[in-house]
Amino acid sequence: MPSVVSLAELIERGGVYYNIAGANPVEALNEATKAMSLPKGLDRESLLTAILEREALMPTALGHGVAIPHPRNSMLTDSESQRVAVFFLKTPVAYNALDRKPVSILFLILSSDAKSHLATLAAISHLCQGQDFLDFLAKRPSKTELVERLTAVEEAWAKAAED
Repeated sequence: MPSVVSLAELIERGGVYYNIAGANPVEALNEATKAMSLPKGLDRESLLTAILEREALMPTALGHGVAIPHPRNSMLTDSESQRVAVFFLKTPVAYNALDRKPVSILFLILSSDAKSHLATLAAISHLCQGQDFLDFLAKRPSKTELVERLTAVEEAWAKAAED
């Protein structure tokens, strides 16, 4: 499943964060947006509000303990500012997932356009369907380990697309 923008590159920009506190999705997302590095010009309060508005429409839990929170509309204008921040929660939170499993991993997506956003959502969703990737995430890998793994996966996807 090739993506328009490299997920490895997006995570390299967005970072990986550990032991994010929160007893529910709102608290966890509040702590996550406080912890992450934001692109210039993006206000934390506006970001949190946009993410919570999106969650109110429909929770972004994929299942298997993973959620992909994101604003409904792009808050970025520059594609170089796009990023995905990965958060490992201190304790899993109930997130209204279809599989009813609590969420312990957040992939927070910030995109500059719909095409990149959908490609990023699709790549994360595709990866999280594989038990081996979920097992890898359960070990709470370092940013370097996660980026290396995703780079290898994306290279395999590119090679498969050529064949």
